[in-house]
Amino acid sequence: MKRFLAVLMALCTLACCLAGCGASSSSSASSNNGTTVELNVSLAHNQTSADNPYVIASEKFKTALEEVSGGRATATLYHGTLGENESELIEKLEMGAVDMTVASPGFMTSLGVNEIDMFSLLYLFESFDHWTACVDGEFGEAMKQVVAEKLDNRFKIMGYWTASVRDYYGKKPITSPADLKGMTIRTQSAPVVQEFWIQCGAIPTTVAWGELYQALQQGVVDSAENDYTSFRLKEHHKTDNGKYVCETHHDFTTRLFLTSGTFYESLTEEQKGWVDEACRIATQENRDVTIRMFEESKQKVIADGAIVTEFADMDIDAFKAIAIPIQDKFAEENNMQQYLEMIRSAA
Repeated sequence: MKRFLAVLMALCTLACCLAGCGASSSSSASSNNGTTVELNVSLAHNQTSADNPYVIASEKFKTALEEVSGGRATATLYHGTLGENESELIEKLEMGAVDMTVASPGFMTSLGVNEIDMFSLLYLFESFDHWTACVDGEFGEAMKQVVAEKLDNRFKIMGYWTASVRDYYGKKPITSPADLKGMTIRTQSAPVVQEFWIQCGAIPTTVAWGELYQALQQGVVDSAENDYTSFRLKEHHKTDNGKYVCETHHDFTTRLFLTSGTFYESLTEEQKGWVDEACRIATQENRDVTIRMFEESKQKVIADGAIVTEFADMDIDAFKAIAIPIQDKFAEENNMQQYLEMIRSAA
């Protein structure tokens, strides 16, 4: 009996040891070079294609984090595997299920940050260079402060990413707003965006991104708008209602590279330094890859048979004539005239 009890106690001790060795997301582990990994940052976004700039920039974040920390920090990446719905990823970020994510600014309007919809205003930025000067300058810093103050530091903007510049694509070519009269167009749901397309004479329609190929193919919608890389990877341009691409260049997009205030403040000052630098490197990678892929994706779309109307052949002044009053109205209603001036003066 004594021998039996001794064996039983040994087995219990072994079981406890094994249970204690099961590493959680915050547990230390060893890297390949033997360095103890003390920080593992989970980063999720909603893109699944290996060619997408989100994926490439996320991989850069992981590499940079490991390098700047000397192997003491790493990242676990989720390329669309935790969901393609941004709202779900934001919920996971708030709950602490992930540490970082990338999202469109518009979700913050439901949290009471109406000012963030300024990023949704069309024809706000003139070019990638203008956009960069604004988000990396006075305007970008001011918006970070607005978000931090209004949300009591629940979210922290670690960088401004881009999803390129959005263009029209549909069942027929257009060159001016008048050409859109009566056409349904799948677009973003921000009120300022919907207002623009309504004033163009179009009928804004809500279709889930994952269902848009079928909607275009079956004629449920006449047209849509997005950037070359995004709609190329989903092959929207190969449908009858997506083959005419017209370079309206109406939205040089902003995406927020986010972490939660709770996660960030849990880090040591040294760890914050690692994360800050990795975010800076990943943000630059996102921009470089996105801008490079604009022309690459455009050429692939043309090679696939899409018919492109170049930006120079569009009546952009007619589109801007609709967009600018919407900008002015938004700024006045949200007491953001000074922010709008920051952007216009940087052009």
